[in-house]
Amino acid sequence: MEVSLVRADISHAEEIHAMQIEAFRELLEKYQDFTTNPGAESVEKVQARLQQDTTYFYFICLGETKVGAVRVVDTKESGKNKRISPIFVLPKFQGRGIAQEAIRLCEEMHGREHWKLDTILQEPGNCYLYEKMGYRRTGRTEVINERLTLVFYEKRG
Repeated sequence: MEVSLVRADISHAEEIHAMQIEAFRELLEKYQDFTTNPGAESVEKVQARLQQDTTYFYFICLGETKVGAVRVVDTKESGKNKRISPIFVLPKFQGRGIAQEAIRLCEEMHGREHWKLDTILQEPGNCYLYEKMGYRRTGRTEVINERLTLVFYEKRG
């Protein structure tokens, strides 16, 4: 089945929020990170993001089924970094290359150069995905708690 991105708007805030809670539940339980984990966010925070001029929120669809979402922050300024935060695929659809294809589609739509993102250092599968997609570690990390460290990535082109 084909992966596609469908633009979301403010009317989809509750649906995105519910999907985020489901997708990030396991990581939230594992790392107890209630400050940066999207699974701990309020629906109001999702609504606020959807209302930002520089935010492009997309449902990740497999055929007609919504299987996740991705948020791209893009100022549309030449040479400025775009950011993926968050990207998620519902647990029952993970491991099928869907996130990889969604990232490729984001880069196709928003330009292939100047991207950044972060992920959990302790999740090697996440790091592998981004590195396979051409993202490189910046050398910056941020310790969130004794269990979790964020690692930052960039992709220049």
